[in-house]
Amino acid sequence: MAQTRILVADDHPIVLAGLRRLLDAQEGFAVVAEAADGMEAVERAVAEPVDLAIVDVSMPRKTGLQAARDITRRCPGTRVLMLSMHADGQYVYEALAVGASGYVLKTAVDRDLVDACHATLRGEPFLYPDAVRALIREHLRDGGERGAADGGGDDGRGGAGEGELSPRELEVVKLIAEAYSNDEIAEQLVISKKTVERHRANILEKLGMRDRVELTRFAIRRGLVEP
Repeated sequence: MAQTRILVADDHPIVLAGLRRLLDAQEGFAVVAEAADGMEAVERAVAEPVDLAIVDVSMPRKTGLQAARDITRRCPGTRVLMLSMHADGQYVYEALAVGASGYVLKTAVDRDLVDACHATLRGEPFLYPDAVRALIREHLRDGGERGAADGGGDDGRGGAGEGELSPRELEVVKLIAEAYSNDEIAEQLVISKKTVERHRANILEKLGMRDRVELTRFAIRRGLVEP
């Protein structure tokens, strides 16, 4: 019987060890790679092809959502499952939008993860119970906010919607929120300092924000960093 090769990615060593124990105990499953941040998760998936990547939503350097997007693009044969503490329709929507096949709450890993793995490998989506209702609530909330914006809100800031930030800009926001300097961000992303400064200016303009404090609040709200 061929084994399913699995990558697990989480920035908490205890969680990582628990996931490995749970999965290795299942017949036909083998955890062959681990990662402690999003960037490492992508590197491991590319270097050692796996059938399934189980990725935490909130991780350092590159978020789980960004890692999932990169893995599905660069390794089209790899299915991706998201793990999260957030029972929030926005996170579920974004996970599916970047190519993830399922979304499992960390509070229900013992109950749901193995079933989610099997469903994903069969090509079926897996969402935690109540996720569909959460998605509907999020859709209705977003529709209301867009309607208010179209009607001309009174905050006068005129910023673009959060969803209009590019994946690269979201990476920059995450690093800014983690207190990286422009030089350090340039080094992390292998771009010039001038490009970082341009990204920062564009982000502030798009979001209608003024400083790093507001960007940090935005990053926490979006799950790019943990509070």
